[in-house]
Amino acid sequence: MTQRWVVDAMNVIGSRPDGWWKNRDAAMARLVDQLERWTATQGGAVTVVFERPVPIESSVVEIAYAPRVAANSADDEIVRRVHADEQPRDLTVVTSDGALAERVRRAGATVYPAAAFRRLIDLTGADDE
Repeated sequence: MTQRWVVDAMNVIGSRPDGWWKNRDAAMARLVDQLERWTATQGGAVTVVFERPVPIESSVVEIAYAPRVAANSADDEIVRRVHADEQPRDLTVVTSDGALAERVRRAGATVYPAAAFRRLIDLTGADDE
């Protein structure tokens, strides 16, 4: 079985106070770059969900957006994806948002903490900064 991850992008980005808020688009691009390199070493499938469209492309990571920009819209898109999945028990949602974690657990997915995931992708050498 292939490991499948759904990443709450801003929750992972915000898990480390590294100045990401000074340039959100650059922080988003860095996360996708890290995820691409991590996925190449770990295998599996990764979907990263942003609350708004950004000009980032990837042939390795699926980049998804909330259908509208609003509070918790990325969370709603993650929950929608878990509910729509034929095998939600095979999904791991990366977030430390308690409300989102509860919603996806009820839908059948497992949860992996954002800060721990950030350390995990850093350990694979994916963070060169």
